[in-house]
Amino acid sequence: MKKQLLALLTVIFIGFGANAQVKTPETTVLVLIHSQSGGTYKMAKAMAEGIQEYPNTKATIKRVASINPKEKLTVEVEKLPVATIEELANYDGIAFGSPVHFANISADMNYFFSKSIPIWTSRALEGKPATVFMSAGSGAGKEAAILSFWNILASHGMVIVPTGIMGTATLDKTVPQGNTPFGATSLAGSTGTRPSASELNLAKEQGKALARVASGLKNTESAKMLKLTPAEKVGFDVNKVLKDNNIVIPEAPMPVGNYVPFTISNNKVYINQVALKDGKILNPGKVGATVTDEQAKEATYQTMLNVIAVLKVACGGDLNKVKQCVQLTGYFNTTPEYTQHAGLMNSASNLTALVFGEKGKHARATVGAVSLPINSAVEIQAIFEIE
Repeated sequence: MKKQLLALLTVIFIGFGANAQVKTPETTVLVLIHSQSGGTYKMAKAMAEGIQEYPNTKATIKRVASINPKEKLTVEVEKLPVATIEELANYDGIAFGSPVHFANISADMNYFFSKSIPIWTSRALEGKPATVFMSAGSGAGKEAAILSFWNILASHGMVIVPTGIMGTATLDKTVPQGNTPFGATSLAGSTGTRPSASELNLAKEQGKALARVASGLKNTESAKMLKLTPAEKVGFDVNKVLKDNNIVIPEAPMPVGNYVPFTISNNKVYINQVALKDGKILNPGKVGATVTDEQAKEATYQTMLNVIAVLKVACGGDLNKVKQCVQLTGYFNTTPEYTQHAGLMNSASNLTALVFGEKGKHARATVGAVSLPINSAVEIQAIFEIE
């Protein structure tokens, strides 16, 4: 009897094991828009609906910040969270939506991407799928606008997902529609309810297509492995990376007190630096008061360059001796209510990942401070392991 019971339990457990499914990580897709009168936002909701119809996929709608702080937005659009350029790297795919302005994307969306140099140099968006949808008052210039947007995405190495002829089978041909082979659009100034049902359906189909590509890429080979060139697979060369990306390492700043620029203990190098450039503090002051976020990011980038300059000295002039960036800690001189420290620190993290590749991956902390030495907006403490 005991043997029969044991055999029965064994069969049950084997059956559970055979039918068990391993849950893959959720695919995350961002729908990022600039919407003035709300038409692009309605398209974004249809896009998100299509994205979330794909299994195990989540859509998040956000907007870019308005250039004009007095710009009046619809209540729904106003409530949307504002995205930062750095967070784009955190998603598996991105759908971009914008009004058509003179056969181009809106100035607000264009300004958002003007801040993307750090994620461009670190190749943070490379291999990520993207798609574009737009809203045009007259419909004129909509295809040119999408293609102009594609130029930006291609520069970042993104995988572009077009619409082709999807959704045309159910298109209402009795009224003008904004369909294009490049991406869904809405004829915002045309007759009838806009976006029309056909335009929303096309946006939904486009969202499904993006989710399918994003999910497929997420579950294949690591995007970082795909980035490696044959030369990089043989051996990563920091000097080549610096040259290819026009990164100039400055002279290591000299101490101005009774201390040394670095110490080495058990193959660990300990370094502290501030935003010194050409003998002066770059963008001094308090973030959130006299220093803007963009100025703080510039100062953070310069501070990390100074850290690498000192590290080069510690390595005897050969940065290829770096085995690992262990820890970066960023201290920021901010107002008490400031909360965007992590976004500022990304400038240092992105530079480190670019220069040292896989060896540049590190643990990180960010701290707000009441003040910092010589009124620097940032100070970085770094720990590296070297050969």
